Amino acid sequence: MSHTAPERSPPTRAVVLTDGKAGDEMQCLGVAEALGLAPEIRRVAPRRPFAWLAPRGPLDPRERPGRPGGPLPEPWPDLVIASGRRAVPYLPALKRASNGRVFTAFLKDPRTGPKAADFVWVAEHDRLRGENVLVTLTAPHRVSPARLAAARADPDPRLSALPTPRVAVLAGGDSRHHRFTEGDQARFLADLGRLAREDGARPMITASRRTPGALRAGLARLAAQTGGFYWDGESPGENPYVALLALADAVVVTADSTNMLGEAAAAGVPVLVFSPSGGHPKFETLVRGLEARGIARSFTGRLEGARTEPLDSTPVVAAALARAYHAHRDAHGLPRTALPGLGQDTGE
Repeated sequence: MSHTAPERSPPTRAVVLTDGKAGDEMQCLGVAEALGLAPEIRRVAPRRPFAWLAPRGPLDPRERPGRPGGPLPEPWPDLVIASGRRAVPYLPALKRASNGRVFTAFLKDPRTGPKAADFVWVAEHDRLRGENVLVTLTAPHRVSPARLAAARADPDPRLSALPTPRVAVLAGGDSRHHRFTEGDQARFLADLGRLAREDGARPMITASRRTPGALRAGLARLAAQTGGFYWDGESPGENPYVALLALADAVVVTADSTNMLGEAAAAGVPVLVFSPSGGHPKFETLVRGLEARGIARSFTGRLEGARTEPLDSTPVVAAALARAYHAHRDAHGLPRTALPGLGQDTGE
């Protein structure tokens, strides 16, 4: 008796659309990868005054959907995942140009209401709500369980050689809402030194492009003095960011980045939060939410807390987006396409 193999759905053609900001692009890629997709990365670059008028202003005609050489040429993708205010006007324009066939998703508050896209994700601190709006505490990211497991199975020798306890240190920097004063920098370095001295912790440090130069230098000295590791972004070898989280017994993270806070929470180890000067309700809401779940606490220069269940919103966002995407395809009489990351590789 012959058996007919089940008919498989065609692949999903996906596009990630941003203006190139790393944080926005990483969130979109995290969701796309959780769906099992390898999206095309497209970046918008509207001219003035169109860039100034986003998200509410008109689209730059030079970048209208369908225009050769623009960010959204034909043939149309099945799915667009976008983020960043400059990308907002492109989504309704794409819907019109494709007669509604393209499914659009937007990550973060588009500032133009829930109808900006077919699916919208926002963090709890945002006020936007709606039938097509998903709300989670942490943001989606690329630090997936699979990548963490792979980093533990084949550990980076630069890190695995360090004695335990190993503490990942994710250092941010000055931003619109936070500033690392000289006092903040001195306090941060002193607390990290105490952590190494009194708890025997080996710091595994990475800094961001926003980290002040004096703090960078201080962190590099601290790593050398305590037998730790410092990643300067320029040394040979692969960026160890995921490995830092995978091999850490705890994570010290500065409170100026919601992305870093969410990535730290995905590691399943105690998260110790250092707050520089300044602040904003969105950061406070996130930190309070992590504290309420027993994941985070303020950093005082000591190892505190216990391992917890990892908190990762990325698969939650991906699953909700997939349901909305399939409903959209069904409503428009379009064949379902494969989302293999969720086991949805058939049209059933």
